[in-house]
Amino acid sequence: MSRPTLLTGWGRTAPTAARVVRPRTLEQAAQALTRAGPRGALARGLGRSYGDAAQAAGGLVLDCTGLAGPPRLDTGRAEVTAPAGTSLERIIAHLLPRGYFVPVTPGTRHVTLGGAIAADVHGKNHHADSSIGAHVRSLTLLTPVGEVHRLGPDHGDTELFWATVGGMGLTGVITEATLGVHPVETAHVRVDTDRTGDLDSTLDLMARTDHAYRYTVCWVDLLARGAATGRGVLTRAHHARPADLPAPQRREPLRYRTGTPLPAPPWAPPRLLNRWTVSAFNTAYYNAAPQRRRGQAQPVGGFFHPLDSVRGWNRMYGPRGFVQYQFVVPFGEEDTLRAVVAGLSGVGAPSFLAVLKRMGEPTPGPLSFPRPGWALALDLPADLPGLARLLRGFDERVLAAGGRLYLAKDSRADAETVHAMYPEIPSWQATRARADPGGVLVSDLARRLRLV
Repeated sequence: MSRPTLLTGWGRTAPTAARVVRPRTLEQAAQALTRAGPRGALARGLGRSYGDAAQAAGGLVLDCTGLAGPPRLDTGRAEVTAPAGTSLERIIAHLLPRGYFVPVTPGTRHVTLGGAIAADVHGKNHHADSSIGAHVRSLTLLTPVGEVHRLGPDHGDTELFWATVGGMGLTGVITEATLGVHPVETAHVRVDTDRTGDLDSTLDLMARTDHAYRYTVCWVDLLARGAATGRGVLTRAHHARPADLPAPQRREPLRYRTGTPLPAPPWAPPRLLNRWTVSAFNTAYYNAAPQRRRGQAQPVGGFFHPLDSVRGWNRMYGPRGFVQYQFVVPFGEEDTLRAVVAGLSGVGAPSFLAVLKRMGEPTPGPLSFPRPGWALALDLPADLPGLARLLRGFDERVLAAGGRLYLAKDSRADAETVHAMYPEIPSWQATRARADPGGVLVSDLARRLRLV
């Protein structure tokens, strides 16, 4: 039996109600799709898309976390296969003790395998390894007409495969997938840290050194002003070897430690995160970072997923929630990046989760976000005065620079802007129509952006 449930994205904005079912088998998922009704259906994982990508107002939502199970590692082929509702946390916990690691992980391990592929997630290694879609060896896709497709980048319906990678769950329900994985010797990374004085020095240091590291990311202080505008803390890493670890940890180098997450307060007052509180946090974080440090061993959980150490951290933004804004602009369009950073600093926009990355080669997915260039992701309280006008202005700059927004983070862009940023939408829509001729699969994001 389905039940009405109010759903939001991780940003906790724009909740809508839908009937929710939790299939545990491919057959149950197929049966659920036949009961979609006039408002359509959508697959949902762990709900970590920030906006309305995993909501379907008035429709049927398939909670695919029931499509989970133990991962299966093939060491001979360096592949892991798992049901699509399996979390990356479970996959990582399975791989690391056996000496392997996932090819790509976003900033949280609390995402499902299917959701990661549907959003074509990227991580700190995009400049070196692209996004997760580049490592998908095969996937199984259930379409609303009851067909089961086994797809890969070089077999099956390859056009449908790439329409699914980054396709935001609108081509079918991913039920299983196989990823290529890479060997590691420890459950740690060896981290180099540099503190930068302004945005230009940050960009210069990243451009000169990123090629020498597998993982790299820079936290940016968006409230710093004047000569310090865009100052940051740049961290770069490789997977550590046993010799890189402190002596006590060398006895169990592949032991995976995550710790017990601290709970965020169950309720936070409006405007708790404001210009003054965030500025104080940013200043303290920047000053606490080392000016220059080399070779620090860090557990993979702390390096890749620091926010997972606080359970329910999204509640800290108060009852109105927050907006996550992420864009990429091509190399050579650094002035656009400077203008956005200066604009945020100028209005005192309280963001303490701003991260800058250099992006590398994209996948062929028509709706996949990453492109070679600079990607900046930031969070802002949803009730920030003038937020809509501020972000519309940034949209215009990003579009003019040949950049784009990330659909898995978006909660407020307009259809015209997104269609201009993603010129392959019409061809993607044609492929989608072959898989879902009745237009069953739909989301609030898809309706808002006229993707369906």
